[in-house]
Amino acid sequence: MILRGVNESFEVTALVAAAADGDEVAWQRLVDRYTPLVASVAHGFRLHGTDVDDVAQTVWLRLVENLRQLREPRALPMWIITTTRNECLRQVRASLRTRPFDPLTEGPVAGTTVEEPDEHLIRAARHQALLAGLAELPEHQRALLLLLIEDPPVPYAEICRRLHIKIGSIGPTRARALERLRACPQISGLSGTGSRSQREGSSGS
Repeated sequence: MILRGVNESFEVTALVAAAADGDEVAWQRLVDRYTPLVASVAHGFRLHGTDVDDVAQTVWLRLVENLRQLREPRALPMWIITTTRNECLRQVRASLRTRPFDPLTEGPVAGTTVEEPDEHLIRAARHQALLAGLAELPEHQRALLLLLIEDPPVPYAEICRRLHIKIGSIGPTRARALERLRACPQISGLSGTGSRSQREGSSGS
Protein backbone atom coordinates (compact mmCIF):
# COMPACT_ATOMS: atom_id res chain seq x y z
CA MET A 1 0.00 0.00 0.00
CA ILE A 2 2.92 2.33 0.72
CA LEU A 3 4.41 1.57 -2.70
CA ARG A 4 1.10 2.34 -4.40
CA GLY A 5 0.88 5.71 -2.65
CA VAL A 6 4.37 6.60 -3.80
CA ASN A 7 3.55 5.63 -7.37
CA GLU A 8 0.36 7.71 -7.37
CA SER A 9 2.24 10.76 -6.12
CA PHE A 10 4.84 10.41 -8.84
CA GLU A 11 2.74 12.27 -11.39
CA VAL A 12 4.07 13.97 -14.47
CA THR A 13 4.49 17.34 -12.75
CA ALA A 14 6.58 15.82 -9.98
CA LEU A 15 8.66 13.83 -12.45
CA VAL A 16 9.37 16.89 -14.58
CA ALA A 17 10.36 18.97 -11.56
CA ALA A 18 12.63 16.24 -10.21
CA ALA A 19 14.23 15.56 -13.59
CA ALA A 20 14.84 19.28 -14.12
CA ASP A 21 16.70 19.29 -10.81
CA GLY A 22 18.98 16.52 -12.03
CA ASP A 23 17.21 13.48 -10.60
CA GLU A 24 18.34 10.64 -12.90
CA VAL A 25 15.69 8.24 -11.62
CA ALA A 26 12.92 10.73 -12.42
CA TRP A 27 14.43 11.34 -15.86
CA GLN A 28 14.52 7.61 -16.60
CA ARG A 29 10.88 7.30 -15.47
CA LEU A 30 9.95 10.02 -17.95
CA VAL A 31 11.82 8.30 -20.76
CA ASP A 32 10.28 4.91 -19.93
CA ARG A 33 6.80 6.43 -19.71
CA TYR A 34 6.91 8.29 -23.02
CA THR A 35 9.09 6.03 -25.19
CA PRO A 36 5.99 4.16 -26.51
CA LEU A 37 4.49 7.53 -27.47
CA VAL A 38 7.61 8.56 -29.42
CA ALA A 39 7.71 5.17 -31.16
CA SER A 40 4.03 5.37 -32.08
CA VAL A 41 4.44 8.78 -33.72
CA ALA A 42 7.54 7.58 -35.60
CA HIS A 43 5.77 4.46 -36.83
CA GLY A 44 2.98 6.69 -38.11
CA PHE A 45 5.57 8.19 -40.47
CA ARG A 46 6.60 4.67 -41.59
CA LEU A 47 9.91 4.94 -39.74
CA HIS A 48 11.51 1.84 -38.27
CA GLY A 49 14.71 0.55 -36.72
CA THR A 50 17.60 2.98 -36.52
CA ASP A 51 15.47 5.81 -37.91
CA VAL A 52 13.17 5.56 -34.89
CA ASP A 53 16.19 5.41 -32.57
CA ASP A 54 17.62 8.56 -34.18
CA VAL A 55 14.33 10.41 -33.79
CA ALA A 56 13.96 9.31 -30.16
CA GLN A 57 17.50 10.38 -29.32
CA THR A 58 16.85 13.84 -30.74
CA VAL A 59 13.52 14.15 -28.92
CA TRP A 60 15.11 13.32 -25.56
CA LEU A 61 17.91 15.78 -26.27
CA ARG A 62 15.34 18.51 -27.02
CA LEU A 63 13.49 17.63 -23.83
CA VAL A 64 16.64 17.95 -21.73
CA GLU A 65 17.20 21.37 -23.26
CA ASN A 66 13.62 22.53 -22.61
CA LEU A 67 12.68 20.73 -19.40
CA ARG A 68 13.00 23.82 -17.20
CA GLN A 69 11.05 25.96 -19.70
CA LEU A 70 7.94 23.77 -19.68
CA ARG A 71 5.24 26.10 -18.33
CA GLU A 72 2.73 23.31 -17.85
CA PRO A 73 4.36 19.92 -17.21
CA ARG A 74 1.04 18.11 -17.77
CA ALA A 75 1.20 19.29 -21.39
CA LEU A 76 4.36 17.20 -21.82
CA PRO A 77 2.67 14.43 -23.89
CA MET A 78 1.56 16.90 -26.56
CA TRP A 79 4.99 18.57 -26.47
CA ILE A 80 6.55 15.16 -27.12
CA ILE A 81 4.10 14.39 -29.94
CA THR A 82 4.78 17.75 -31.66
CA THR A 83 8.56 17.47 -31.26
CA THR A 84 8.57 13.88 -32.51
CA ARG A 85 6.48 14.81 -35.54
CA ASN A 86 8.93 17.59 -36.42
CA GLU A 87 11.90 15.24 -36.13
CA CYS A 88 10.11 12.58 -38.18
CA LEU A 89 9.43 15.10 -40.94
CA ARG A 90 13.13 16.01 -41.02
CA GLN A 91 14.03 12.34 -41.18
CA VAL A 92 11.58 11.66 -44.02
CA ARG A 93 12.79 14.68 -46.01
CA ALA A 94 16.40 13.60 -45.58
CA SER A 95 15.52 10.10 -46.72
CA LEU A 96 13.71 11.37 -49.82
CA ARG A 97 16.72 13.49 -50.77
CA THR A 98 19.12 10.55 -50.57
CA ARG A 99 16.98 7.63 -51.82
CA PRO A 100 16.31 7.28 -55.56
CA PHE A 101 12.69 6.66 -56.45
CA ASP A 102 11.44 4.68 -59.43
CA PRO A 103 7.64 4.97 -59.83
CA LEU A 104 7.65 1.95 -62.15
CA THR A 105 9.08 -0.38 -59.52
CA GLU A 106 7.98 1.16 -56.22
CA GLY A 107 4.23 1.17 -56.69
CA PRO A 108 1.78 -0.95 -54.69
CA VAL A 109 2.43 -4.69 -54.64
CA ALA A 110 -0.08 -6.66 -56.68
CA GLY A 111 -2.90 -8.06 -54.60
CA THR A 112 -2.52 -5.57 -51.76
CA THR A 113 -4.76 -2.68 -50.80
CA VAL A 114 -3.52 0.85 -50.31
CA GLU A 115 -4.68 2.49 -47.11
CA GLU A 116 -6.16 5.94 -47.46
CA PRO A 117 -3.79 8.55 -45.94
CA ASP A 118 -6.57 10.18 -43.91
CA GLU A 119 -7.62 6.85 -42.43
CA HIS A 120 -4.06 6.03 -41.44
CA LEU A 121 -3.51 9.45 -39.87
CA ILE A 122 -6.76 9.21 -37.91
CA ARG A 123 -5.81 5.80 -36.55
CA ALA A 124 -2.32 7.00 -35.69
CA ALA A 125 -3.70 10.09 -33.94
CA ARG A 126 -6.09 7.96 -31.87
CA HIS A 127 -3.30 5.60 -30.88
CA GLN A 128 -1.02 8.47 -29.93
CA ALA A 129 -3.79 10.09 -27.89
CA LEU A 130 -4.36 6.79 -26.06
CA LEU A 131 -0.67 6.46 -25.24
CA ALA A 132 -0.53 10.07 -24.07
CA GLY A 133 -3.57 9.47 -21.87
CA LEU A 134 -2.11 6.27 -20.42
CA ALA A 135 1.08 8.12 -19.58
CA GLU A 136 -0.98 10.53 -17.45
CA LEU A 137 -2.43 7.77 -15.28
CA PRO A 138 -0.97 6.74 -11.92
CA GLU A 139 1.43 3.87 -12.43
CA HIS A 140 -0.76 1.16 -10.88
CA GLN A 141 -3.79 2.17 -13.01
CA ARG A 142 -1.72 2.20 -16.19
CA ALA A 143 -0.22 -1.20 -15.39
CA LEU A 144 -3.67 -2.68 -14.75
CA LEU A 145 -5.16 -1.43 -18.04
CA LEU A 146 -2.19 -2.72 -20.02
CA LEU A 147 -2.52 -6.15 -18.43
CA LEU A 148 -6.28 -6.22 -19.09
CA ILE A 149 -5.81 -5.66 -22.83
CA GLU A 150 -3.03 -8.20 -23.32
CA ASP A 151 -3.60 -10.91 -25.91
CA PRO A 152 -4.06 -13.69 -24.89
CA PRO A 153 -5.91 -12.42 -21.81
CA VAL A 154 -4.07 -12.54 -18.50
CA PRO A 155 -6.03 -14.38 -15.77
CA TYR A 156 -7.21 -12.21 -12.89
CA ALA A 157 -5.21 -14.32 -10.45
CA GLU A 158 -2.02 -13.57 -12.39
CA ILE A 159 -2.87 -9.85 -12.53
CA CYS A 160 -3.31 -9.84 -8.75
CA ARG A 161 0.02 -11.58 -8.31
CA ARG A 162 1.90 -9.16 -10.58
CA LEU A 163 0.37 -5.99 -9.17
CA HIS A 164 0.07 -7.15 -5.55
CA ILE A 165 -3.63 -6.32 -5.38
CA LYS A 166 -6.79 -8.16 -4.33
CA ILE A 167 -9.09 -9.52 -7.02
CA GLY A 168 -11.95 -7.40 -5.69
CA SER A 169 -10.05 -4.19 -6.42
CA ILE A 170 -9.57 -4.92 -10.14
CA GLY A 171 -13.04 -3.70 -11.17
CA PRO A 172 -13.06 -0.44 -9.17
CA THR A 173 -9.48 0.38 -10.17
CA ARG A 174 -10.30 -0.27 -13.82
CA ALA A 175 -13.39 1.97 -13.61
CA ARG A 176 -11.41 4.82 -12.05
CA ALA A 177 -8.65 4.44 -14.62
CA LEU A 178 -11.08 4.52 -17.57
CA GLU A 179 -12.90 7.54 -16.14
CA ARG A 180 -9.60 9.38 -15.75
CA LEU A 181 -8.51 8.28 -19.22
CA ARG A 182 -11.69 9.62 -20.85
CA ALA A 183 -11.13 12.97 -19.11
CA CYS A 184 -7.62 13.37 -20.49
CA PRO A 185 -7.43 16.38 -22.86
CA GLN A 186 -5.61 14.30 -25.47
CA ILE A 187 -8.51 11.85 -25.73
CA SER A 188 -11.51 14.14 -25.15
CA GLY A 189 -10.03 16.70 -27.54
CA LEU A 190 -9.55 14.11 -30.28
CA SER A 191 -13.26 13.35 -30.46
CA GLY A 192 -14.18 17.00 -30.13
CA THR A 193 -16.43 16.23 -27.17
CA GLY A 194 -15.98 16.30 -23.45
CA SER A 195 -16.91 13.71 -20.88
CA ARG A 196 -20.40 12.31 -20.58
CA SER A 197 -21.18 14.55 -17.63
CA GLN A 198 -20.04 17.60 -19.57
CA ARG A 199 -22.27 16.68 -22.50
CA GLU A 200 -25.27 16.06 -20.29
CA GLY A 201 -24.68 19.32 -18.45
CA SER A 202 -24.49 21.28 -21.67
CA SER A 203 -27.58 19.67 -23.14
CA GLY A 204 -29.59 20.45 -20.05
CA SER A 205 -28.65 24.11 -19.91
